[in-house]
Amino acid sequence: MSDRLNVSVLILTKNEQQDLPGCLASVSWCDDVHVYDSGSTDDTIKIAEAAGAKVTQRTYPGSSAPFGGNEAAHRTWALRNLPFQHQWLLLLDADERATPHLVQTMRRRLAGQPDCAAFRFCRRDFFLGRWIKHVTPSPQHIRLIRPEKVSYERLINTVAEVNGRVEDLDTYFDHHPFSKGMAHWFAKHNGYSDLEARELVNKLRTGEQFKWRVALFDKDVSERRRHQKGLYYQMPLRPLVMFLGLYLGKRGFLDGRAGFVFAVLRAIYEYMIVLKVDEIRAHVPAGEP
Repeated sequence: MSDRLNVSVLILTKNEQQDLPGCLASVSWCDDVHVYDSGSTDDTIKIAEAAGAKVTQRTYPGSSAPFGGNEAAHRTWALRNLPFQHQWLLLLDADERATPHLVQTMRRRLAGQPDCAAFRFCRRDFFLGRWIKHVTPSPQHIRLIRPEKVSYERLINTVAEVNGRVEDLDTYFDHHPFSKGMAHWFAKHNGYSDLEARELVNKLRTGEQFKWRVALFDKDVSERRRHQKGLYYQMPLRPLVMFLGLYLGKRGFLDGRAGFVFAVLRAIYEYMIVLKVDEIRAHVPAGEP
């Protein structure tokens, strides 16, 4: 059997000279790798080109925010404009790795020419030298797609909107979110919390309604998650809710010290969003929501 797989790969980058080589090595089986860059100033582009990847840069001179301030628009643009060679597309960030198990599972499943629009599978997050199996909020992610069937919503931490059926694959890819150190994680999430706060204020202004029935029982996992997130953002004491939900509800204590520290970091991130929402709303003119 050929070691090639008829799947294109899209890797999102900005200043990823440290992590990109490992990501590219994990997709060396692919003959159509695209690196989609949003303004790197390090050696990211040189590394991508040296590995034979097709590089597309989309920069935002008027904005210093991640993805120009709209991750959904950034991702959707790539799906509509890049010339992918294959019908199926695997989506990765530079700090993620396509595992051999994922490649084998994709090869086996796609050989049957599935009629679905996307596949969802597990992401294994690593922190303090171990896989934090329990404490991460959302282990399942839609990452193998037919590009014409998918678009994205939300300014940051996007939600995939799939026009068609989504199937689950019993496989995983690996994620190393702290590979660049704690200072980088805080700097990145400071920027992310700006966009999260803007997203939340926009939702409050539109008066969009979220329902517990959908959040708990809808058959569509993506729809459940959207309503869960909407309801979650309406809760008081949200940082505490996040910590308790991850550390106790999801049994993050089973991940040892890494689980505790990760739950604390996520609570801090939530508190950053809370403070920024309050700041934005304090500057809204009288009469506006």
